[in-house]
Amino acid sequence: MIKFQYNKTSLQGLDKQLKMRVRALPTIKNKESALRSEVKKAKQVADEFNVKLEDTLNSLNDMLQLYDEYKEDILVVKDVRMSVKKIAGVKTPVLDGVDYEVKDFSLFNQPGWLLDGVEYIKEVVSIALEKEFFTRKMELLDKARKKTTQKVNLYEKVQIPGFQEAIRKIKRFLEDEENLSKSSQKIVKTRKLMEE
Repeated sequence: MIKFQYNKTSLQGLDKQLKMRVRALPTIKNKESALRSEVKKAKQVADEFNVKLEDTLNSLNDMLQLYDEYKEDILVVKDVRMSVKKIAGVKTPVLDGVDYEVKDFSLFNQPGWLLDGVEYIKEVVSIALEKEFFTRKMELLDKARKKTTQKVNLYEKVQIPGFQEAIRKIKRFLEDEENLSKSSQKIVKTRKLMEE
């Protein structure tokens, strides 16, 4: 519900508010469209990483029984490097890289496959992290898209029609007031003429 008074000042204020929303609406719609597209892309990439992760784990399935011999502290994720990229005004995370630390170990006391195993684990961790980053990106963009859609609906279905209706009411009131004023002036003028 839009609050207003029946005067020219209120009319000008409402007109200004209406024009601002009408000008902003196409921009907001474009943003919503861009966000919708980016959400779709991010979901697609996250799904691709999901499939890639499953395929990688399935390809390692035969080797998994050997991992009983693997010591967990040999490979450690030292740092996950990330940056932020703005997409349609929304800050999203970007994975720049992963730094690993491989602890020193004796090749003579460990199984021969251990070096390959370390590389496979790095690959699995990298894929899982990429998937996680794209999932988070998708969630952030989708949240922003929903807010933008709400704003579009608010402008289109509530505020713009509300301002238009309020302006229409004020104009009618002011016209009626002006007509009454003119009519009363004519009556006064006619009475004066009759009195003379």
